[in-house]
Amino acid sequence: MSTAGVLLAAGAGTRYAGPQHKLLATIEGRSVVTHALDSLQEASLDATAVVVGALELSGVLAEASGEIAVIENDRWESGIASSVRCAASWAAEHGHDAIVVGLADQPFVTPSAWQTVAASTAPIAVGTYGGRRGNPVRLAREVWPLLPVDGDEGARVLMRRMPEIVAPVACDGTPDDIDTVEDLNRWS
Repeated sequence: MSTAGVLLAAGAGTRYAGPQHKLLATIEGRSVVTHALDSLQEASLDATAVVVGALELSGVLAEASGEIAVIENDRWESGIASSVRCAASWAAEHGHDAIVVGLADQPFVTPSAWQTVAASTAPIAVGTYGGRRGNPVRLAREVWPLLPVDGDEGARVLMRRMPEIVAPVACDGTPDDIDTVEDLNRWS
């Protein structure tokens, strides 16, 4: 079974009022997206991809080690669902059986969280932190056609509609995201 890790980085980050896009803001001298991407790459899944849209990330991605597929989401303004759909389409084209999806604004998700969620055999596996659902989320090929096409929810729609196919997976680390300058200041 081939599992790809996909980092969603297509949004505009409109809640962040800093001088640059939130993904380019720095924590300990490195950008938020670099922290998230490094964690995904350290998980050593079968492939690594990043869904891009609003922000030009080619410079940041060029600095990363290893092979990274860049997935363009021309419909990024329609919400996160379109990015998850892009990831599933890319994975289907490249012969993967599952994708593990995480968010580029969550720099503290650990490589072991990516690996633990990826190891699940449930149709949908969701990382949990102290019993609270977060990211990453594993989506098996069988659920890809059921994913919403647009909107601000990706797999959450399926998790609510089909709870019987969802497996919680306890993870270490934290799924805290950087959405505001205050979030960044809390971690800097």
